[in-house]
Amino acid sequence: MHAEVQNLFVRIHLLYFAQNQDLNVSDALPLLEERGYRVGEREIKQELEHLTQENFLTAHGDQWSLTGTGIEEYKEIVTVLGRVSEELLPDSKKASPA
Repeated sequence: MHAEVQNLFVRIHLLYFAQNQDLNVSDALPLLEERGYRVGEREIKQELEHLTQENFLTAHGDQWSLTGTGIEEYKEIVTVLGRVSEELLPDSKKASPA
């Protein structure tokens, strides 16, 4: 996967993780690796800092938490991803149990 595309998905996952608990780099790394990303601590920190600059996360020392703006952005991302998945994966709804 192209680096810019992967970074976008990493950012989305970081917002997802931040919904449940404050994040730090060492906690985020294994969560991302479990999902197939090949990233290092430096890359994760950069993405967390980008999300902070965009006001989606706020930093507290080495921890990051989701802001109100981040919550709204994540909700919008989920909506868009739903539409994209319906278009790109039209058979996925048929395969899902009711």
